[in-house]
Amino acid sequence: MTAVTNPAGATAQPRQLIVTLYGLYAREGGGWLSVAALVRLLAGLGVEEPAVRSSISRLKRRGLLAAERRAGSAGYALTPAARQILDDGDARIFGRRRATAADGWVLVVFSVPESERDKRHLLRSRLARLGFGTVAPGVWIAPGHVAGEAADALGRLGLDGYVQLFRCDHLGDRLGGRPAQVREWWDLDALCGRYAAFLDRHGPVRARWARRRRPDPERAFADYVALVTDWRELPYADPGLPLAVLPRGWNGVAAAGLFADLGDRLSGPARGHARALIAGE
Repeated sequence: MTAVTNPAGATAQPRQLIVTLYGLYAREGGGWLSVAALVRLLAGLGVEEPAVRSSISRLKRRGLLAAERRAGSAGYALTPAARQILDDGDARIFGRRRATAADGWVLVVFSVPESERDKRHLLRSRLARLGFGTVAPGVWIAPGHVAGEAADALGRLGLDGYVQLFRCDHLGDRLGGRPAQVREWWDLDALCGRYAAFLDRHGPVRARWARRRRPDPERAFADYVALVTDWRELPYADPGLPLAVLPRGWNGVAAAGLFADLGDRLSGPARGHARALIAGE
């Protein structure tokens, strides 16, 4: 599948943009979009029709979209699994929370028999997806506010029987040992690089909008979809680690501020333009 360059200069796969579009604009209409509407929406993001149809097929094979006709129009609806993923993502993506020392930590301790190694792989993948860091084999850690989300996710996957969850405090906090250990549990250098790339791509976009005198809904739509597509994986890679354990001047704070500021500016006109395209206007 050919990657496209979104308006902010980042390379995004068409299927990533489709997931963003469904998350932003399909659920309010019952989770369904016509093929024609998808083609119109993606055209504004530089994606040609063959790539749209190919990406839809891939998402269908992955169990995220289901073919459905409405009022004589061919289209695709979110599956229950996809809707759950998007609903869960709302809090992470748009309700960004930064942990404090008072939140403590949640430990996940698990043991999976060798005969069920597929479950072990699924468990590790899900914990990584939730933003857990690795303390030791079979021991993963995250800020305490992630506990409920983790318990729900592992339960839905039928993995709760393999794990024990503990809320805890880190006694090294009083000894100044935690920041170095956090760097071992999470790849902070890689995460810092991802935040820097986000700032580099979307900082100039915010600057351009600050100079703009008149609204441009079409431009707002393209920039907003690019913004959300670039951002939505970052709150999972960084589960809102406390600033006290992060390097001084942590650029994740600036990146989160940029996402919020630019999103507030663009989301309204972007939604209006998207609704017009979905309606075929």
